[in-house]
Amino acid sequence: MKSIGMIEFNSIPAGIEAGDAMLKSADVKLLGAYTACAGKYIVLISGNVDGVKTAVESGRNVSEAFIIDSIVIPNIEEEVISAISCCSDVSSIEAIGVIETFSLASAVYCADEAVKAADIRLIEIRLGRGLGGKSFILLSGTVSAVNHAVASAVGIYSDEGMIANTSIIPSPHQDLITALM
Repeated sequence: MKSIGMIEFNSIPAGIEAGDAMLKSADVKLLGAYTACAGKYIVLISGNVDGVKTAVESGRNVSEAFIIDSIVIPNIEEEVISAISCCSDVSSIEAIGVIETFSLASAVYCADEAVKAADIRLIEIRLGRGLGGKSFILLSGTVSAVNHAVASAVGIYSDEGMIANTSIIPSPHQDLITALM
């Protein structure tokens, strides 16, 4: 079973140290480790569920005081990984949904929930680079599917206070679609 884990830190040295501990503690693959705006550092890994849980716990133990957010998502949708890498293939767009989050980890979690909840396609998951520490998800589908996906994603994180804003745009202008793609 493919899963991902991610820890978001408010300290670059602590994030690098925790990333090293994560990779040494379990048989996981590094998907990304990099800085994001506002002095954040993220470590994103994949592997089997037990390995990812072990690695995330190791990272948390090393740098607990510097953690902003962390996630483990078992059975991750492959489309989420493609959208993080900006490698999505979306052919036609009837409606666009946008979910803006305060943490990078919550964006990944919300994207996975959205794609599991409705028949939508992820366009992109932008993780904090050039965004003042925020992240956003772009998704497309029918208006009703986009509405349902956004509502489902927001619903899982509404109590955490990590959702900044959302928007649903039916029949977006072609120039906007071109700019987003």
